[in-house]
Amino acid sequence: MSFPRNLTTLLILALAGCSQTSPPGGGSPAKPAADASPAKQATSVSRVPSAGEAGFWPRFHGPKGDNISPETGLLKSWPEGGPQLLWTAQGIGEGFSSVSIANGLIYTAGNLKEKTVITALDMNGEVKWQAPAGEAYTAEWPGTRGTPTIDGDRLYHESPLGQLVCLDANTSDLIWSLNILREFGSKNIGWALAESVLVDGDRLICCPGGKSTSVVALDKKTGKTVWTAKSTGDLAGYATPALVVWQGLRIVLAMTEKALIGVNADNGDLLFRHPHETKWDVNATTPIFHDGQVFITSGYGAGSEMLELKVEGKKASVEKVWQSKDLDNHHGGVVLLDGYLYGAAHEARGAGRNPWVCLDWATGERKYAEKGVGKGSLTCADGMLYTLSEKEDVGLVKATPEGHDVVSRFKLPKGGKGPSWAHPVVCGGRLYLRHGERLYAYDVRGGP
Repeated sequence: MSFPRNLTTLLILALAGCSQTSPPGGGSPAKPAADASPAKQATSVSRVPSAGEAGFWPRFHGPKGDNISPETGLLKSWPEGGPQLLWTAQGIGEGFSSVSIANGLIYTAGNLKEKTVITALDMNGEVKWQAPAGEAYTAEWPGTRGTPTIDGDRLYHESPLGQLVCLDANTSDLIWSLNILREFGSKNIGWALAESVLVDGDRLICCPGGKSTSVVALDKKTGKTVWTAKSTGDLAGYATPALVVWQGLRIVLAMTEKALIGVNADNGDLLFRHPHETKWDVNATTPIFHDGQVFITSGYGAGSEMLELKVEGKKASVEKVWQSKDLDNHHGGVVLLDGYLYGAAHEARGAGRNPWVCLDWATGERKYAEKGVGKGSLTCADGMLYTLSEKEDVGLVKATPEGHDVVSRFKLPKGGKGPSWAHPVVCGGRLYLRHGERLYAYDVRGGP
């Protein structure tokens, strides 16, 4: 299948792959990929932070999945040329995966030679281990998508080809592995799977889609199936699912290729399907839940919808509250902060065709549409938006509906390949930015 090159495809961070189940609870240690050791450059770290100081960002979009860092006391502006670059790690492989941080280690994924490879770095940017995790995805926009999920001493990752692995997060030992597309009789989507798997207590949630099921829950210790949700007839979407609780009902919210669906997180009952279609079947942004309402958004002019989540006992449904074409987020993510939604539009339909848009959560009213650093991804920390364009431009922006004030900006160093799609992370006083095979760590902590 061939797709137009100008379609900047989804990559929200997720994963998939292809290989068979290994015996649970054991297996030989995963070996580092040959000739795959990351090279560290431009190191000026004066002191390596302890595991506690390193911060905690154990999954895609952080501890709560809201893409908001709890840190305070960060720089409110940067020197010309940007904040201090502490180090550059190379050799992490080709891909768009972001980073997760736990136990004093930094985790990410990428293509190295013919394999999907998980890399663990210490806080000084030095490789601790690398482990193969299935075959590499090498079609259009090659590389990994999803971010490793860390749960205690275990790491979970799904490759673009559907290979789901569970590794020891400290040693890289393989605990179990299975391919969700083969296991549940589905097939891959246009630009390959991109979800980051979700831990729910003793279960692991993933979304293979297809004719047999939509969402599945696995025993996180063994990889065995706990429940499967009924198929909606759709293939998977590209978005990472969300787990919410409303009026006593625990619900997995997931985007298929054509809809938002709700699944009972306790037993897998399919609760509802709300159509949300795009020209290229790309639903890549995680649903946002707050106070009984669900926000969804997609690119290619599909735009945004606010839905009221209605629960009656063990049943649930959604009803549209408002709709907007101003924000059609592609795959750069959206942040909800103090009643306002911030993100980049795909087709830039706002005033002056500017991509960075702020909407009022309650009404959908557009508060601004401004150019900023250009269409891209973002994260939020200490009242500021950290924006990264698809063309390596980085901006620090006040998170206010009054306007998109880019306080400081700089450009990533030359050397990275492809669009800069990996979502930024602020954790432990550092800003982590990935471009292709390079990961950059910047000091954004204020004070002495």
